[in-house]
Amino acid sequence: MRFLLFGLLVATLVGWLVTYQRQRWRIRQLERAKEEIQVEENLVFDFLHGLGEAFRDVIRPHDLHRLIVESSTRILDAHGGALYMADRTGAKLVPAFISKGCPPLIEVPDRILQQAASTPIALDGYLRSHSIGAGDGLVGRVWKNGEAVLLADLADAPELVKLRQSALGTSSVMVTPLLYGRQNMGVLAVANGPTSAPFTSSDFVVFKSISEQSAFALYNAIIYSEANEKKRLDHDLQIARDIQRILLPAKAPAIEGFQIAGINIPARQVSGDYFDYIQVDEDRLGVVIADVSGKGVPASLIMAICRSALRAEARANPSPAEVLRKVNRQLYPDIKEDMFISMAYLILDHKNTSVTLSRGGHDAPLLYRAATAEVEILKPPGMALGIDSGDVFDRVAADISVPLEPDDCLVLYTDGVTEALDANGDEFGRERMMRSLRASASEGAEEVIARLTGDVRNFVDGHPQHDDITLIVVRKT
Repeated sequence: MRFLLFGLLVATLVGWLVTYQRQRWRIRQLERAKEEIQVEENLVFDFLHGLGEAFRDVIRPHDLHRLIVESSTRILDAHGGALYMADRTGAKLVPAFISKGCPPLIEVPDRILQQAASTPIALDGYLRSHSIGAGDGLVGRVWKNGEAVLLADLADAPELVKLRQSALGTSSVMVTPLLYGRQNMGVLAVANGPTSAPFTSSDFVVFKSISEQSAFALYNAIIYSEANEKKRLDHDLQIARDIQRILLPAKAPAIEGFQIAGINIPARQVSGDYFDYIQVDEDRLGVVIADVSGKGVPASLIMAICRSALRAEARANPSPAEVLRKVNRQLYPDIKEDMFISMAYLILDHKNTSVTLSRGGHDAPLLYRAATAEVEILKPPGMALGIDSGDVFDRVAADISVPLEPDDCLVLYTDGVTEALDANGDEFGRERMMRSLRASASEGAEEVIARLTGDVRNFVDGHPQHDDITLIVVRKT
């Protein structure tokens, strides 16, 4: 009986020791798992912190791409990773960042593999320059379908199977699209080689969380980039506008026998309209108004070229038509087929108190006769500059004399005045312009400008200006 009790006691002690050892082992396992979870949490936290820090300053796209890939591989203990982003057309993926040693995630031609055996950089160059179409291979399919995948069996990725048993092979891969809202910006992938453990379902959950944060960061980076680019463009456009304002006359010159006023109101930051005063000789002053087809920067550049050509040809030339012929021949070779310039050019001769006018396809000038309080429409012949090399243009261009009596007013304008639209889509029109001219002509050139621009502003009543407005008024004193 005593031996039986002793045996039971020994058995109990042994059982207790075994249980104790097992519990210690389980505790160590839990502690180890806790440490691993803590390490993973720290890595994820570092990744999120890194994304936040990246946006404190303007981050370069390459640095952000590297941060995403390297953080993903570090958190998931992956062999390597790759980030592919949609190109500008949205039709293909291009490699944004591929970590060093990342197994190929696309099909590699045999010739590249043969070259890589002796020159490893050949494979690296191929991977970093090869674009992927939607649906092409594993990466292209994930991008097209918009669904993340975890593969340990590469049967669904035959392009990767032939490398599986080599040092370049992939044994396990996770690929996810980078989705934010309606934006599908690209694909993030991580891979393990043949000697690494396959990814688990837990890894897949973490990976998808990383991709969500990465997509958010990439979307914001794109928005920040576009905002900075717009800021730079706005700055450049402001400089262009300042330069253009320098090219336009700040005030009208004084010329005996005439009163002159002019204004330019651009619809955008830069204008395709142009007006100028050119001293032809001691007795004559040239007055020009022009409108380049189109708007914005292209039109403003053509305007600047036109100004230089006109100023060069106008010196000592008393014929407006002859000046337009020469300017047209200079501009024609450099103007695109879908562009042209309408222009009206007149020369004031204070010695003979005469006005000579030529028109190159421009809006017909208006002439107010003080004696009758009526407005005439002047339509000398002519075609727009830049359409014809010169054979036809030279034949139709002509000078006409415009006799002016005291208090008569001649108005040159661009179609931004007559075609100004109100909220209903109605145009200001020539008739309203003529009424404004009759109401203000007796008060001087400046008042005509003020009345016309005020009437246009009241007519549109806050509706956005869609075209440049330029006005020149010449009044005989």
